[in-house]
Amino acid sequence: MTQPAPLHFVTLLGSLRKGSLNGILARTLPELAPEGITITSLGSVGDFPHYDQDVQEQGFPAPVLAMAEQIRAADGLIIVTPEYNYSVPGGLKNALDWLSRVTPQPLAGKPVAVQTVSPGGIGGARAQYHLRQSLVFLDAFVLNKPEVMIGQAMSKFDTERLELTDQPTRAYLTRQIAALADLARKIAPHKPESV
Repeated sequence: MTQPAPLHFVTLLGSLRKGSLNGILARTLPELAPEGITITSLGSVGDFPHYDQDVQEQGFPAPVLAMAEQIRAADGLIIVTPEYNYSVPGGLKNALDWLSRVTPQPLAGKPVAVQTVSPGGIGGARAQYHLRQSLVFLDAFVLNKPEVMIGQAMSKFDTERLELTDQPTRAYLTRQIAALADLARKIAPHKPESV
């Protein structure tokens, strides 16, 4: 009996803070991945300079090109981000602006899942909707459901041990990763299966 081909996803973290709940979530994803799926982190959005076309014309910064290549080579992308002022953090938007200029465009046709964490009640929903608008322009295939918006996050994370402790949330995340895998396999069905 053939097994689905293994998949590799990468995570793009929108937060820079060391103790970020979103950072804890992003670092937890590899252990929640279903069998046959690996997940690794991309570099920091903090390594990108502010987007400036004059800088671009002198050559793309190395961190931009490295991240673009990692995204291009991956089977899917998971963006994990906090919500700042009803939207995405400036560092994440800046990274997407840089990545949008790279040719070939690394997010075009790429399966993408979005995850947000917030101490508030709606879990970063407004940031997700702004992010989804940007991803439309980048021609990404954004997973619609299940949506991951983790609200009331202080009751679901152990901030001293930097762990996601809420078991229903962990199980739900695994379901989203599996759904992203299904989307990736539908988009790129030519990938050989393992025997």
